[in-house]
Amino acid sequence: MYKIQTLNKISTHGLELFPRDRYEIASEIVNPDAVVVRSFSMIDMDIPQSVMAVARAGAGVNNIPVDKCTERGIVVFNTPGANANGVKELVLAGLFMSSRRLVPGLMWAKGLIGKGDEVPRLVEKGKSDFAGPEIKGKRLGVIGLGSIGVMVANDAVELGMKVSGYDPFMSVETAWKMSRGVKWAKGVENLLAESDYITLHVPLTDKTKGMINKERFAIMKKGTRILNFARGGLVNNSDLIEALADGTVGAYVTDFPDENLLKQENVIAFPHLGASTPEAEDNCAVMAVNQTKDFLELGNIKNSVNFPDCELHFNGQTRIVIANKNIPNMVGQVTGVLAADSINISNLLNKNKGELAYNIIDVDGELAESAVDKIRAINGVIMVRVIRR
Repeated sequence: MYKIQTLNKISTHGLELFPRDRYEIASEIVNPDAVVVRSFSMIDMDIPQSVMAVARAGAGVNNIPVDKCTERGIVVFNTPGANANGVKELVLAGLFMSSRRLVPGLMWAKGLIGKGDEVPRLVEKGKSDFAGPEIKGKRLGVIGLGSIGVMVANDAVELGMKVSGYDPFMSVETAWKMSRGVKWAKGVENLLAESDYITLHVPLTDKTKGMINKERFAIMKKGTRILNFARGGLVNNSDLIEALADGTVGAYVTDFPDENLLKQENVIAFPHLGASTPEAEDNCAVMAVNQTKDFLELGNIKNSVNFPDCELHFNGQTRIVIANKNIPNMVGQVTGVLAADSINISNLLNKNKGELAYNIIDVDGELAESAVDKIRAINGVIMVRVIRR
């Protein structure tokens, strides 16, 4: 019986995929095998020694102590792309709002309550204050061409925009999904200089923090509209406020406001609504649960932020999964232990990701606990688990 701890309310569409005859699921549970979480902060949490996996029902893992998990061999999953359509739709809404001054117009119209029969005349008189350009024919620059960025780029092409994108780490899988109408920018600076609208879709890392700053505002067109539905820290807010004041930035649309941004006239701020749709919550939960099940039952890894993807069909009776430091002769030492115990390997897969490696080894027959202990004792091994069927 596997034990699953939920640290937030997780969609039942996902949780019902855990078979009740083999899984116990609760928010308060002793010694869980895995944790499923949304936004709950695990940073200062005392994670039980029993935990083998943490599944984030969402893309960002800022609320999970990934380094601490990695040291203990805990696999951390996320669900990239599961909420992409929900975020994409909000980005498109922000695109129109930044252009047509819909929010100021809406607020002004609400202020006419009480004017009675004068409302139609006042509307016609005041509407010119809220005029704005159409997006058709304008240039949109997309920084980051993951699941969301590609969907935004493709839809913008269909809306008649001239779209260019930049992402030095775009996957082959994502590239296949990108419209031929999206042009490849030579670099971030070229994209910023040419675009009328800029939308950000990159993760927040040490390299991307504050990437939109004073130096980059200086090369933008006057009146550029910027959309940020990725992470607040991507934009230097102090530099942004100066760029708004001098007209370099015509509007800033974000899902990550702070008090200073809320005070700015040309900032359109949402309360982190990107993935706040029932469809996105269901999709994230389903993906998180399926990845957790596949790992617990078969040792397979897909969409981990700290370990390599590693999937192997399991047609035997005994499987060993091993996480270790990515150093020479690790596989040789492990297979040497098995050979010394006359254990035949029927299938083996080894993958690495940076300083870490992960192995799936299927063996014929039973595996003595003494052999498992010898593998655990190898210098550099972080985690060993035996799965029997």
